[in-house]
Amino acid sequence: MGLDLNLLISLDALLQERSVSRAAVRLGLSQPTLSTALARLRRHYGDELLSRIGNSYTLTPLAERLLESTGQALAWTDRVFDTRPDFEPGDADHEFAIVVSDAQLPIFGRELADLVQAEAPGVRLRFVHSTARMVVQAHEELRTVDALVLPQGILSDVPSLDLYRDHWVCVVSADGSRRLDPADLAARPWVLPYHPRMPALSALHRLQASGVEPRAEISTEDFLAIPHLVRGTDRIGLMPERVARLASSQSAVAVAEIPFELGMLVEALWWHPMHERDPAHRWLRQVAVRAAERVDRAA
Repeated sequence: MGLDLNLLISLDALLQERSVSRAAVRLGLSQPTLSTALARLRRHYGDELLSRIGNSYTLTPLAERLLESTGQALAWTDRVFDTRPDFEPGDADHEFAIVVSDAQLPIFGRELADLVQAEAPGVRLRFVHSTARMVVQAHEELRTVDALVLPQGILSDVPSLDLYRDHWVCVVSADGSRRLDPADLAARPWVLPYHPRMPALSALHRLQASGVEPRAEISTEDFLAIPHLVRGTDRIGLMPERVARLASSQSAVAVAEIPFELGMLVEALWWHPMHERDPAHRWLRQVAVRAAERVDRAA
């Protein structure tokens, strides 16, 4: 049975809304039209997709797996039809999806957003929160977004450019001692970003090489949550220095003094090779470089 693009759009709406009537409203179609589309999709997959339970519908296991794929497929379709032979920033109506951590967003993301707004008011930025799963599966993620901001040394075999440098630091509650010796670092509980085994956490290797094995009491994928988890406790948090300084300016935490360096971060922009010659993406990379220069000047 041949399927067309309209069925993909219907499938996405049905899976998102979990309702024929709501999907019809979302797409501006009649209920019978969506019911016919659902029937065709059920025949194609040999699966109910939407199963009625009482007065509502739930997704079948197959439908749950399809849910993410339909969104990605439609995003790729949009990319195909949005492609142009050239790119004029001042006249462009375009969206870029960039994966960043919440430590990069108020630093690099803000500078990038300000430059884009000034030069291309019709261009939208969609910042996607970086998660451990995205970092581990970064090569696959780059197929569905325009770029990913990650430290150098994590990925290979994909294009990248260096943005700005940062350092790992420890933060402690502002109402406690700011000087930590190796015994403090080993004995006190830690709040770590991501999982301790994540390759992004090069600072842990420095700690271990100095004889300190951090006792991770809490791990989180949100850097900006770390000051709240440290404040008023004896915990030690691990953060990039630039965002740690922002938090310390609010008097919640302070950057601790420790007897050795935790190492440097070189934040980089990564993208899939398919974007290499795209005029819009080339412009994005140029703006990213200038945004990173502004980050360095503000240090």
